[in-house]
Amino acid sequence: MPELDFAAALGRIRRLVWRTPVVRTSDGWLKLESLQRTGSFKLRGAANRLLKLTAAERARGVVAVSSGNHGRAVAEVARILGIRATICVPDWTDPSKLRGIRAAGAKLIRAGASYDEADERAAGIVAAEGLTPVHPFDDQDVIEGQGTVGLELIEQLPGLDEVIVPLSGGGLVAGVGLALKPRGVRVVAVSARRASVMLQSLEAGRPLRMPEEETIASALSGGIGDDNRFTLRVVREVVDEHIVVGEGDIRAAVRRAFHDHRLVVEGGGAVGLAALGSGYRPRGRAAVIVSGGNIDGPALEMMAG
Repeated sequence: MPELDFAAALGRIRRLVWRTPVVRTSDGWLKLESLQRTGSFKLRGAANRLLKLTAAERARGVVAVSSGNHGRAVAEVARILGIRATICVPDWTDPSKLRGIRAAGAKLIRAGASYDEADERAAGIVAAEGLTPVHPFDDQDVIEGQGTVGLELIEQLPGLDEVIVPLSGGGLVAGVGLALKPRGVRVVAVSARRASVMLQSLEAGRPLRMPEEETIASALSGGIGDDNRFTLRVVREVVDEHIVVGEGDIRAAVRRAFHDHRLVVEGGGAVGLAALGSGYRPRGRAAVIVSGGNIDGPALEMMAG
């Protein structure tokens, strides 16, 4: 993968992406991408990718597969840039994310019971209609966009020693790690036990396919691709430590964020907080990336009640 320019990416996406706050709580320093426009960090990678499209690619339109947040981000950026967008999602996608995709004017396709089925549907659309795919994580432009989270964080929190990052397909961890490792920041990746295909692929030394399990961290669900080009290798290179958290820890983290800090955080966005709640102790001056806040009202009531 060519060397990425995170400063250039931040300048490129600035008009579309908010500079999210860093706050101090009893859980430590939190980088609140849950307050990002569209409710997650995914907007950064989507914006960087779509802004780099050629005129011909823009004219053809784009297609994305998503568990929700990436699709919502692609739909919103496409709306602003006047690009036709099609979003393929699994049937279990959170209703709040479906509403956001529809509100942005994208074509929404509920493509089956699993993320892999949605991925196959998107690939079929690329082949049949010639739309440009916008990968949710395994794309150098997307990784570059996600890395701007780290660039902002180091500016907002000088002297940062460690960053705690949710891990799914690896786009966020790869980008943040590449941005911060050269600055001496330790990278800790947190997986949900029921959505840990990247971690298990790292242990196996190759991309794995695993049955999807129901999880409240559904934003982290899905495979990493049989032909994974970038994130498997980069995550292996940049992560210093892996932590796995269970459903109970994640529920407690969502509940604690709401009651103690008045923050709305979805399960996948709360795994870093769950690591702290389950006993992990950071090394030095550390920050948790709270990666998303798109959670349907009834689900939040169930977890926070």
